Amino acid sequence: MKSASLTRNLKYNDSKPAIEILLDTDSSKEIRILIKKGQVMKEHKTSYPIMVEIFEGKISFGVNGDTHQLEKGDLVSLEASIPHDLKAEEDSTIRLSLSKADSVERVKEVAKGS
Repeated sequence: MKSASLTRNLKYNDSKPAIEILLDTDSSKEIRILIKKGQVMKEHKTSYPIMVEIFEGKISFGVNGDTHQLEKGDLVSLEASIPHDLKAEEDSTIRLSLSKADSVERVKEVAKGS
């Protein structure tokens, strides 16, 4: 059994979203993104499907040029190669589920370049 917490050891970064791998399982990678109000992750794509859960807070989530307001409890999935971006409207905790084949480093690069 593996376990992790979305609520413990929260360390926001003042200059960019904070990315942390919580679980690396046989089938997926579970990532926590801590993003402060006003921070963004610029438009990007992934080669694999993803699942995004807003655990706490509120974000503007752009998909193919349309903006969706997501808040605590919302869950969305995206297929591969769909352009998307996000902006924190409040300090937020996001759970990102990646395919096992996807890279956490890719997510960190998106946050770093935003």
